[in-house]
Amino acid sequence: MKYEQATEILRQNGQEHLLRFWKTLGKAEQKSLLEQIESIDFREVARCRAMLPGAGKPAAAKKGVPTAPKVTVLKGALLKKAVAAGERELAAGRVGVLLVAGGQGSRLGFEGPKGAYPIGPISNEPLFYFHARKVLALSRRYGASIPFYIMTSMANYADTVAHFEEHGFYGLDKKDVIFFKQGMWPGMTEDGKIILDKPGHVFMSPDGHGGMLAALKANGCFEDMAKRGVKTLFYFQVDNPLVNVAEPAFVGLHVLEKSEYSLKLCAKRNPREGLGMVVRRGRGFDMIEYTEMTREMNYRKTADGDLYFKYGSPAIHVFDREFLEREAKKDMPLHLAHKKIATVDDAGKTVVHDTANGYKFEKFIFDILPDAKRVTLLAFDRRDEFAPVKNAEGSDSPQTCRDALRAKWRRQLAGDLHIIVPSALPLEIDPLYMYDGSDILKRGFLLQKN
Repeated sequence: MKYEQATEILRQNGQEHLLRFWKTLGKAEQKSLLEQIESIDFREVARCRAMLPGAGKPAAAKKGVPTAPKVTVLKGALLKKAVAAGERELAAGRVGVLLVAGGQGSRLGFEGPKGAYPIGPISNEPLFYFHARKVLALSRRYGASIPFYIMTSMANYADTVAHFEEHGFYGLDKKDVIFFKQGMWPGMTEDGKIILDKPGHVFMSPDGHGGMLAALKANGCFEDMAKRGVKTLFYFQVDNPLVNVAEPAFVGLHVLEKSEYSLKLCAKRNPREGLGMVVRRGRGFDMIEYTEMTREMNYRKTADGDLYFKYGSPAIHVFDREFLEREAKKDMPLHLAHKKIATVDDAGKTVVHDTANGYKFEKFIFDILPDAKRVTLLAFDRRDEFAPVKNAEGSDSPQTCRDALRAKWRRQLAGDLHIIVPSALPLEIDPLYMYDGSDILKRGFLLQKN
């Protein structure tokens, strides 16, 4: 893009101020700024502006009173049938895995992609290791290629790719690991002006996990899935090393139910836990963010004293590929957040603000839930699959996650092999050798160190 082109585009969209420091910039800065401007989708910018508080356009009210949905508990004959169906899909190469990994480890005091954060109780292996080795275990168990799609942000794309290259893709075939970037959107002031955080730089932030649809489409991932014969996509987030990646029972239930969108749900540990809630609205489904739950909804009880809205979503999903392709052709709802964003003053100096002064915009993947023709909700025990690493200390911290990993391995060994490992004994098991307890019998591999 040339300067004259940028000037005209900005004039048409009321954003001419982005070039007000042009003459003070060096050639490299000018080139970078033009590239940023060229990357901005001004049609989406117009949608964002329409959401701002001063735009005067009220949010559309959702129809229907939210009620608690029916949740499936897999056991007995249904469990066996679901496992068999999932194993058929995996062996036939019809399952792909998608990891959302756009975050940085800054909240943990760690420089670099969050997936590179060391979490192994003994080995100190990173989050990426646990996810990749599970994909490898599935691929070897079922003798089929399982493509591993990893969504990064602009900020951590290069570092994420370099990390996998440095670690030999953790044993995976390089051609089966596909990296792609999510989109970036500019921040805005309340009056709809795009924010410069430096004289030659537009403030941009990732467009949220819902941005994966546009990113999958833009990066040719849907075409890649179709060529490979992938019909079902397992989705999860990078901060949860406990997750059972593409678990056959979950995949199988999704297929048996002819579901377009399947979600694993767990009981909340307290009424106000920060998990989104899947609800029924009439004949369809919806997700309510925890910040939008009223006190009455959080504490409502059933006749037997249990929480009425009991099950929350930890972002473990299975999607039908064709459903995602269909949704990628639509405009997703937008969500805005009032944040502190650095700005540039009239003298070209960057100003850091003490209070929220601008807006970021995101898309959330669960906003496609109401469009799904069939939805399946599966209950699971959070001890076995949900121990995220979000905070440096306290709840959902590296320490609580490592404790949960060790406890899960001890339960697996005791339940599958009748091996009792004292809680005081250091223990770590490579996921390649223990996707479930039966692998230990086959491989005879257990890592224990005193």
